[in-house]
Amino acid sequence: MADTEVVDVADVMAGMVEDGEEEDMKPSFEPMTAFDLSGGKVEKRKVPVPPHRLTPLKAQWMELYKPIVEHMKLQIRMNQKARAVELRTSEHTTDPGALQKAEDFLRAYMLGFAVQDAMALLRIDDLYIDSFEVTDVKRLSGANLSRAIGRISGKDGKTKFAIENATRTRIVIAGRKIHILGSFVNIKIARDAVCDLILGSPPNKVYARLRQSSSRSVERF
Repeated sequence: MADTEVVDVADVMAGMVEDGEEEDMKPSFEPMTAFDLSGGKVEKRKVPVPPHRLTPLKAQWMELYKPIVEHMKLQIRMNQKARAVELRTSEHTTDPGALQKAEDFLRAYMLGFAVQDAMALLRIDDLYIDSFEVTDVKRLSGANLSRAIGRISGKDGKTKFAIENATRTRIVIAGRKIHILGSFVNIKIARDAVCDLILGSPPNKVYARLRQSSSRSVERF
């Protein structure tokens, strides 16, 4: 009986050792890259270049090239025949959303945003671009349309800068088109201010509303 008990204890100890070895030998997998998630297929995107952005694009090509290639690990080239910037993934691409972020970055630049402002789309997830025309808010033409655009910009761009600083957004005025870059909440506040100016509200009233909106957002957080 004593011998049987000793054998049973040995079997139990052996089983415990095997369980411990199994825990130590659990497989560890490295995170999959964007290239692996696509099944080894190369994904491509094409961003058209407007005629008025060709010259700035040539002058600032390296400023656009470095964050896309060095940080996003994507490949980029300029297709002069198609007048478009082409992007594609590679085996070095690690972020699954890198291609979409790079496309948004380039599209923001083509709309007229500065490189440093557009680069925020690569670093921050919850940023968007809202675009609309002055005539979408109010039917204007001729001198009335010019005055509405002038009210948005203000003297030496002071009104536009005030809206940007109060709402933490960036605004591009391209003719009758308005482009706003920022978070969802901030874009709404900035758009309301721009619409008020288009409808004829004096800048002082718009500034007062901006201060109220900014104070409310501070209280929320």
